[in-house]
Amino acid sequence: MSKVRTLALGALLAVGFAGVAAAQTATAPRSRADSGEFRRGERGGFRRGNEGFGFGRDLNLTDAQKAQIKAIRAKYQPQNEALRAKAKPFMEAARAARQKGDTAAFRSNMLQARQVMQGGQSVRTQELAEIRAILTPEQQAKFDARQKEAADRRAKGEKEGWGHKGRGQKPAGK
Repeated sequence: MSKVRTLALGALLAVGFAGVAAAQTATAPRSRADSGEFRRGERGGFRRGNEGFGFGRDLNLTDAQKAQIKAIRAKYQPQNEALRAKAKPFMEAARAARQKGDTAAFRSNMLQARQVMQGGQSVRTQELAEIRAILTPEQQAKFDARQKEAADRRAKGEKEGWGHKGRGQKPAGK
């Protein structure tokens, strides 16, 4: 038994010394800008710089198409912001309820926020239809596939509990 304790104490000391040595290294911590060529993207996978990110990342859009999409987005921006502003009080109330542990209030406020956002679904559908209209048939196929993937993720998230994997689910066996 004493050999086990001695080995455990030795291992802890080694880890402790390694931590102290690492903390005393002379190199400055790397800033975000020089943290490496590859960084974790906002949706998971690794990316290089800003390449391949954004709306048309795999659609190979021309500069003219990019300009048209930018104009379409600018056209609908006030309506989208108004929807978000209407949903914001419900989202804030839901966040506060979750922090208090009030599940019923959280779900109620999330449901109301979702209803507000779904009320503007026709605006979003119209915006996407205008964007789709400027794409080539090949780009439209990719665009449609991406829209379907996003819808599938949303549907899966709703089944698993409010769009977050694992949240809102009852523990197994209860």
